[in-house]
Parts: sequence; structure tokens; C-alpha cells
Amino acid sequence: MFSCFGFFLFTDGVTSYSQVTGRTGESVRLPCLYTGEITTACWGRGECSWWSCREDIIQTDGYKVTFQKDRRYQLRGYIGERNLTLTIKNADPSDSGLYCCRIEKKGWFNDIIITQELSIRVGDAIKPSHPLSSPSPPALNLSQQQGLFK
Repeated sequence: MFSCFGFFLFTDGVTSYSQVTGRTGESVRLPCLYTGEITTACWGRGECSWWSCREDIIQTDGYKVTFQKDRRYQLRGYIGERNLTLTIKNADPSDSGLYCCRIEKKGWFNDIIITQELSIRVGDAIKPSHPLSSPSPPALNLSQQQGLFK
């Protein structure tokens, strides 16, 4: 007799992935917006697990920040308006890598997971669009100089 048992997992959660590039020393923003009921959420380094953020860097109860690993990590949007955009101040190449915003939804496997891959480049020197000083006039040869004084 042959029997087969299968397990199917149906999820209603939303998962998205995007890439963000920033420069050393600047602030970088990783967007995370959602709709629906106000709820708890977290940001973590690396991919989110099935149950939580990994290496939590910031958490919110839906209204205010409840955990902040470092002052460089901030939620500057209005949390109550469902804006969980993460700002990383004074970005450094060591900040490069995966970040996960996880918004907890009621029910099993319904969480919204937004994964961002951050790449921090060493900032290029900013070149001015015009010279900082006037160029020196061309050197005059002796016959040109004599003609000026006649």
C-alpha cells in the first residue's frame, strides 16, 4: 500500500527586494511603507527569518521606537502614518549589506517583509563647476610688453 502525505504552506505575506546606493559620510534612507492596521515592526541586518528580524537595529510598537541599537539608526518618518523608512546617519562601507524591514500582521505567515541591499561607496571628491580662482593671464613676451607702453 502506498500513501503520500504532503504539507502545503500558503502565505498572504508580502515580500519585496530592492537595492539602495549611498556614499560614505552621508545619510542613507531605506524606504519601508505599509498600509492597513498600525502594528509592531522591526529593522534588522541580514535577511529576516520566518519569525523575526535578525540582528535587530530598531523596533517600533507602531507609534514610537521601542529599541534602537545605535543613534545612527533612526526612523525619521511619522511612524503612526506607517512610514518606517530607516535613516542611517554617517554611512560607512561596513554598513553595506542586506537590511530587512518586517511589519507584523495578524495570522500565520502574513508579515510584510521588505529586504533592501545597501551598497556604500567611498565618496567621490566634489569637483566645482567653475574654477575657484581666475586663471593666470598668459605670459607676455618682450615685444608684446614694449607695445603696451608706447
